[in-house]
Amino acid sequence: MLLPLPLLAVAALPAAFAGGGTRRWFGGRAENLRAEAQEAKDAAAASFYALDTAQRDLRISMETIRAVDDSPEARRAESGFTALGERIDQVSHAYITAVDAHDLDKDDLEASAATRARSDLTAAQRELDKVKADLDRFESTLAPLLDKAETQLARLAPAVERARQALLAASNGLDAVRAAGLRADDLATRLAALAPELTKLNQGAGRHGVAETLHRAEQVKRDAEAVRAEAERLPERAREIDRRLVSLRTRAQALTTRAGTVDPVLSELRRRFSAACWQDLQQVPAQAASGVRQAEEKLAQAAKAREEQRWPDATALLSTVRAVLDGIDEAVSAAGDRLQRLNAVAKDQQQEIDRTRFAIRDAQRLAMSGRTTPDPRHARPLDDSVGRLDRAVAALEGRHPDYWRFLTETEAIRQRVAQVVAEIRGERGAGH
Repeated sequence: MLLPLPLLAVAALPAAFAGGGTRRWFGGRAENLRAEAQEAKDAAAASFYALDTAQRDLRISMETIRAVDDSPEARRAESGFTALGERIDQVSHAYITAVDAHDLDKDDLEASAATRARSDLTAAQRELDKVKADLDRFESTLAPLLDKAETQLARLAPAVERARQALLAASNGLDAVRAAGLRADDLATRLAALAPELTKLNQGAGRHGVAETLHRAEQVKRDAEAVRAEAERLPERAREIDRRLVSLRTRAQALTTRAGTVDPVLSELRRRFSAACWQDLQQVPAQAASGVRQAEEKLAQAAKAREEQRWPDATALLSTVRAVLDGIDEAVSAAGDRLQRLNAVAKDQQQEIDRTRFAIRDAQRLAMSGRTTPDPRHARPLDDSVGRLDRAVAALEGRHPDYWRFLTETEAIRQRVAQVVAEIRGERGAGH
């Protein structure tokens, strides 16, 4: 049996049920909404930091590309990165505004405030994630540019070090040459000219750019290596110049002796052959004597240049001496060769005639090979050659035949025939 309660207790019961119960239910729901809003806040913070980290990494990549590449593709990438930065600033500002607008730690946080906080923070997270996805896609397009830039940056330090080492080796090479008593002033000047380039290398790519620094390093390395190589060759170059001086002096003396034989040769040519056979050789003795004097003067200048260690001048002068002596040798030899050939043809012209006829007939057989009639382009010059030979032989008749003209004419005929043969073979080889 239920016992009746006291009146005060009975009066307080409805109020206690309604008031106390309602506060406990509301407090539990508010805490759930607070927790959901906090989860949204934490998720948005994670997205914010992920976007910030990705942007920092991408900025490093862009700085790498910017330091190396100025191509249109790199400039387009820079514009795209700038546009993404503006969007990141916008969504970051929206996120920070949402965080600042909602105090989730308030003791009396209302359900509606928690709901708005969750909604605002979730929206901020979605925008952050969307921009992060766009940033990731943009970063993937930079791979070729970034690979190229990183490759060049990886080359930078070794290239600069190689340039420095090449300069050091060149300097050491010059020191060794000087220790051997050779001045190498021109090489020292060339090496000194590289000092400003070394200064720019030391200033680094931050000031002059990666591409320009790489190019400068390679150029300095090549120039320094050239100086070093020439310094290493310098002792042998000096010895070679000494050998050439001795050799060319000996040759000049020998040609002086040989030039003395030209007058007797000319005397015999005048005595035995017509003027047309030797007139062009009249100046050989004077030319030989003048050439020898010129060679001796140049040799003296070359010796002085060698003594003063002006190596390029010495080399150039010795080349001039050699050219002069070659000309003398050719002129002196021409007189002796002329007498020998004229003696041979005066004794027996038939050998020269037969040699020329054989060349013509051989060409004629080639022109007819595989044909019933020769090509007029080939037959005409060969027929003309036959007529030229007949006229050259007829010109030998008389009291003072011009044997030299006969020899030059038969040689010209053989050259013309050889041209025709070359044309025929060239056309057949090409399949015509």
